[in-house]
Amino acid sequence: MLYIIQFIFAVIIGLYFWNLLRSQHGNRSAVDRESRREMERLQEMRRVALTEPLSEKTRPTSFDEIIGQKEGLKALRAALCGSNPQHVIIYGPPGVGKTAAARLVLEEAKANPHSPFKESAKFIEIDATTARFDERGIADPLIGSVHDPIYQGAGPLGMAGIPQPKPGAVTKAHGGILFIDEIGELHPIQMNKLLKVLEDRKVFLESAYYNPEDPNIPRHIHDIFQNGLPADFRLVGATTRMPQDIPPAIRSRCVEIFFRALTPEEIDLIARNATRKIKFDIDDRAVEVIKRYATNGREAVNIIQIAAGIAQNDGRETISVEDIEWVVSSGQYNPRPERRMPDRPQVGVASGLAVFGPNMAMVIEIEVATVRVARGEGQVTVTGVIEEEEMGGTGHRVRRKSMAKGSVDNVITVLRRYLGVDPRDYDIHINFPGGVPVDGPSAGVAVATAIYSALTGVPVDNKVAMTGELSIRGQVKPVGGIAAKIEAARWAGAERILIPKENWQEMMRKSQGGSYIIPVRNLGEVLRLALLTDAVEEARPGVRPLEVAAGGLRSARREHKAAQGSDRPAEDVGSVEETGTAEDEEEARERPARRPAAASPLAAGGSPRGGRPTPLSPGSGSAGPPPASPPS
Repeated sequence: MLYIIQFIFAVIIGLYFWNLLRSQHGNRSAVDRESRREMERLQEMRRVALTEPLSEKTRPTSFDEIIGQKEGLKALRAALCGSNPQHVIIYGPPGVGKTAAARLVLEEAKANPHSPFKESAKFIEIDATTARFDERGIADPLIGSVHDPIYQGAGPLGMAGIPQPKPGAVTKAHGGILFIDEIGELHPIQMNKLLKVLEDRKVFLESAYYNPEDPNIPRHIHDIFQNGLPADFRLVGATTRMPQDIPPAIRSRCVEIFFRALTPEEIDLIARNATRKIKFDIDDRAVEVIKRYATNGREAVNIIQIAAGIAQNDGRETISVEDIEWVVSSGQYNPRPERRMPDRPQVGVASGLAVFGPNMAMVIEIEVATVRVARGEGQVTVTGVIEEEEMGGTGHRVRRKSMAKGSVDNVITVLRRYLGVDPRDYDIHINFPGGVPVDGPSAGVAVATAIYSALTGVPVDNKVAMTGELSIRGQVKPVGGIAAKIEAARWAGAERILIPKENWQEMMRKSQGGSYIIPVRNLGEVLRLALLTDAVEEARPGVRPLEVAAGGLRSARREHKAAQGSDRPAEDVGSVEETGTAEDEEEARERPARRPAAASPLAAGGSPRGGRPTPLSPGSGSAGPPPASPPS
């Protein structure tokens, strides 16, 4: 009886395992059938292909096809194509070739026999805006992660309780370039991890399931946990943010390269090149419209692509101006934020320079109107500026008043203290027209020039653009974005560009496209270079102008000289040497500073402190053609 029972149990157990094997075989067959169907569907989908988008056709295939970035490409090559390549951050507006340049630079580096990049070097691209990660370390496409045994899909190693390291983009880029687009959007946690990888040139992963004494763990996993994954690469980050918006820790480890905004002429080249690649013709008037509205190459290509579709639907092979205008209107494109220099000199109107993006600047018009009021009852009104600014950092946020309004306060102090102008006797309205909120201190000298012009009736030279922060002592302080500002002023038609002395570089000495760059140290120099004293309008009520005759300023200098009782020319921090040469300025700088007690530190032609505002005399040398070589 016992044997019969044992036999029955054996049969039952056998049937159980037999059915289990059959089910596994059936499941495998079902999986195979499903896999075959999916493969057929994938192959069918791969046989279907649309035409290549115009944006892909126009993608640069060499550095020569990246238009308008000669200086940026030179810096990029120097940073990555030599024997010691550096980490790089590329700043610039969208659609100007940052990504294309990053793709091409590795190929050029491979061709350099001195470069450490081998022929097998990879270019790994990742977008910081989509590089999400799990705080528990389950998944991290940038740095890498560990697949612990408890997670689904652990496979045979998971069944054995073995953690599996998963390499990230930093390891995949080993020996090559890791390109992170929009690096400014990278999460702070990942940014800190990336900094550690850049220092160690390897990635160390951790897992609670790793036991260095476990003999069941394969050797390569022991090696990864103990020695780290290789991650020796060069980082190339691209961003449309300003440098101050990028964490200082990553900036200090990278060479910063700036790509500039494209000019209308460069937009013209891109638009015509895109039209040729799709075998269309385009009206010259249509290109002019594109130049007015497209701010970068991508926008120009998109406008061409839509307009070509309209022409093709109408059976035409030429893109007309009406097609482009319709695209601009339907796409709600805004005109380029570019302004030209005024067409004539005006009283109370000065041209400043402002930055509105990474390596992007423009000329801003500053206009001032004044009304004489009872003594000491004047008010100052500022419009067109940001009233309050909020800044955020890690764990804190702070607010401060407008820096532009602060620069106006500095100007008022300088006018009262040094130039003999008391703004309290006037209602002064300062306006920044254009609809673009303005902030920052760099408009200080332009504001001072416009106010002084409005108070004295002396027109401002319409061919002079200026930038610089003004201190309460009348000194012109350095500002940022000088290269972009100079370029914007040059394209706007400025013949003379006044910049702070501390921003001056020797390469600026030569004329750039017909524009002369002139360094200034104080407001006195700015006023003598910017005001047209030979075109003084009729004196305003309450304003007593100086004699409009040659030698007015020189007479004041002779009086200073006599007061000193010395044959040595009086040195005035507000004066400009007539010769304007670097040697004269160097000699003046080496002379000891000797001023009479009553002399104004800025001696810009104003009356004694507390007196009425007066215009400058023509002897200052502010009128006339630009010098052959600007003063250093």
